[in-house]
Amino acid sequence: MPHTKDELPDVLYSAAQVRALDSSLIAAGTPGFELMQRAAYATWRALVRRWPAANELSVLTGHGNNAGDGYLVAVLARRAGWTVRVLAVGDPSRLQGDAALAHAEAVSENVSIVSWTTQSELRGVVLDALLGTGLSGDVRQPYAQAIAAINASGLPVVAVDIPSGLCADTGRILGHAVRADLTVTFIGLKLGLFTGEAADVVGQLMFNDLQADPELLSQAASVAARLSAGNLPRLACRPPAAHKGKFGHVLLIGGDRGFGGAILLSAQSALRSGAGMVSLATRPEHVPAALARIPEAMVLGTSSANQLMGLLEKVSVLVVGPGLGQAAWGRSLLSAAANAPLPQVWDADALNLLASEHVSLPGDCVITPHPGEAARLLGISTAEVQANRPAAARALSEKYTAVVVLKGAGSLIAHPDGRLSVCHQGHPAMATAGLGDVLAGLIGALLAQGMKAFDAACLAVWLHANAGAQQGKFGRGLAASDLIPAIRQLLEEQAPCLK
Repeated sequence: MPHTKDELPDVLYSAAQVRALDSSLIAAGTPGFELMQRAAYATWRALVRRWPAANELSVLTGHGNNAGDGYLVAVLARRAGWTVRVLAVGDPSRLQGDAALAHAEAVSENVSIVSWTTQSELRGVVLDALLGTGLSGDVRQPYAQAIAAINASGLPVVAVDIPSGLCADTGRILGHAVRADLTVTFIGLKLGLFTGEAADVVGQLMFNDLQADPELLSQAASVAARLSAGNLPRLACRPPAAHKGKFGHVLLIGGDRGFGGAILLSAQSALRSGAGMVSLATRPEHVPAALARIPEAMVLGTSSANQLMGLLEKVSVLVVGPGLGQAAWGRSLLSAAANAPLPQVWDADALNLLASEHVSLPGDCVITPHPGEAARLLGISTAEVQANRPAAARALSEKYTAVVVLKGAGSLIAHPDGRLSVCHQGHPAMATAGLGDVLAGLIGALLAQGMKAFDAACLAVWLHANAGAQQGKFGRGLAASDLIPAIRQLLEEQAPCLK
């Protein structure tokens, strides 16, 4: 799994913002070549810690500052007695400024520097110093061939600043990308390291601020925040005289014929996440199963939207969509919900019906699309959503004036006011049905307990992802319901019920 050490800052930047920070550090008196030396030393130190028995290094360089870092790491390795060879994919004569100085230092240290060809042999640890954060278009030759050779080598790989070919702003692979085991990044964390396809190529992420002035960093503009245990919104403790009426009444609506399990998962999640009361409106034939599985819930067998009207006046939060279907039954129930002046969570088929313009989204809503649903809501392709997940999340939030959870690797939470958070935790075992239903119920429960929509979404996504990571350690076969007790435990650790 990527990002195994959570010793990272919470603030995330665009590539342009990090370049501006770099320029600010230089303007404040730190020479650019000194920053490059610090980056090289940080990379070398991380490399040696990760592979302490290694003694051979293959460095692949381009012709930008990323290459300069690579040449200086090669110098450090040679001084340490390693066998070192630089394979120059970019012409060293094109190097400028600090990168040219780094190349000159490698030459003066008698580092072996040869031109890379498709026949070049890679040995030992491979250092990716090919392409940095300035890459915008797809990777071209000969870099694509060099990246393919690195990935086919089977050798341990460390990337300098960012795996070559990964977009620093979006997390999209630009045609080809190095699959690193370790990425050492500098000055400021880039958003693209935490969402989209980044999880497949970043490996373990290590960060070094290169001794940047903390005050300078604190004043810099950023694009997003990384959710971590230290910066999560928190539920307040409960007073000893608490009663169920103080913690909300969640009504969950869904479960058409053939989809009854989805709304039960949501209801069970809402109940176990602290909602004071839970009601469930579903098809009459699902009532026995609901009562057997969740006897604590109040279950209403619902054949038409008219049966909801009295209940809608008694509840405080709605969760609509899991198993709802897109037939007449689901459409009528969704229309009733849309007219209720209550905080709401819309998921699954509620979003598909919203995309078809069958209904309008009420205010004070959280919507939780996966990339396919997001594409339908925006009228674009799923590939376009995945190509720029941060932009898609923001566009949805603006279009619907709602808090948006764009699910997937590196889930994003966007607020209409421009706030954006990313949750990079999780586990590939979570690639299974029903997890979105659990998340929807969890958000509903947090809303019912008084959290604001953006805070509830952020906390819920983090709890959900970390419960998945915890349960994913047991391997394949994770069931959505496995997350519910783990979420309850994590929530108690983060926000104890009693002081």
